[in-house]
Amino acid sequence: MTLQEQLAQLRDTFTKQYGCQPTHGAFAPGRVNLIGEHTDYNDGFVCPIAIERQTMILAKPNATNTINVYSIGMEDHPTSFQISENLSQGEPQWGNYVKGVIYGCLKQGINPGGFDAYISSTVPLGSGLSSSAALEVAVATLAADMAGQQLDVTDKALLCQKAEHDFANMPCGIMDQYISAGAIKGCAMLLDCQTNTPKHVKLADPSVSVLIINSNVKHQLSGSEYPQRREQCETAAKHLGVKSLRHATLQQLQAAKDNMESVVYKRALHVIGEIKRTAQAAKLMEQNAWEQVGKHMYDSHQTLSRDFEVSTNELDLLVELAKEMGLSGGVFGSRMTGGGFGGCTVSLVKSDKAQQISDHICKAYQRQTAIKPTAFVTRPAQGAHTLSL
Repeated sequence: MTLQEQLAQLRDTFTKQYGCQPTHGAFAPGRVNLIGEHTDYNDGFVCPIAIERQTMILAKPNATNTINVYSIGMEDHPTSFQISENLSQGEPQWGNYVKGVIYGCLKQGINPGGFDAYISSTVPLGSGLSSSAALEVAVATLAADMAGQQLDVTDKALLCQKAEHDFANMPCGIMDQYISAGAIKGCAMLLDCQTNTPKHVKLADPSVSVLIINSNVKHQLSGSEYPQRREQCETAAKHLGVKSLRHATLQQLQAAKDNMESVVYKRALHVIGEIKRTAQAAKLMEQNAWEQVGKHMYDSHQTLSRDFEVSTNELDLLVELAKEMGLSGGVFGSRMTGGGFGGCTVSLVKSDKAQQISDHICKAYQRQTAIKPTAFVTRPAQGAHTLSL
């Protein structure tokens, strides 16, 4: 579905529900992280792109102090709440993302007033492509527009991150919200998560594409695994006497290995190596050194699987199938992407072989797992903006 097709469908759905035309709209993309996993909350580097899959929200002010929101695919579970600085979590669960953002806007003096809204998303849920961040950023963009105010990229990302922390109980880093809010079309973003400083890295080589394959094994990051990994990283940093693992070296880690729990050592081993890999990979992208970028991607997946233990058998299989095709088959590199425990792999592939590569990997994966994957190719997309209706 193209952006225009999605907009037309959502406009019709909105009109049927509310009996009027929407007056405001906003859009925010999902993201795929090329490299730099579980580094953002360790003050490290990440290198995502916005994808050509997005969340869209249309709205119209109403004469009340109430926000009413429906979502395509979840029509039986709309969310409705009063605008209040005493907002708290409730049901349905997806509505907490909306509440959290509105609460954050109110804290910054941004009051959109009561409105009726409808949401549509083409970002697959539970796939590691940041459907939650796309929703948060779309709502924040809409709310600021309806209030006649501006939120810059950093403020919007931080507001949405806090909404996820406080209303969805997910202690995520800043990457997902930042790339959704601030992506530039045709560029990856090397984000320094210590300073929230982005550097836009051109991905202008038309011979290279980004292939995303969804294992269709869903993860649940609101369980204990993600917070546990974060806590283990913080434990490692304290043991090494540094503010965060961004400030640690592999030499320091090796020297302290015998005095650390093995699991804490393994978590730090991945993170410290991944921060260095990510900075190097971004420089190589600017030079179109795709084979070397690909090697960093494979190394990233290996430590995510072996040391950070957030991969799955299905993700490992998808990466192995890509690796077997190799350079001669048109694959530069592949790795799991997102928080882990299911979701997607991301691969850099030769554009003219992308369909062939996708078909081969998907057929082999389905044959070996009895799970049908889904795949698509994307170019780096634009970040959040309002829609002209």
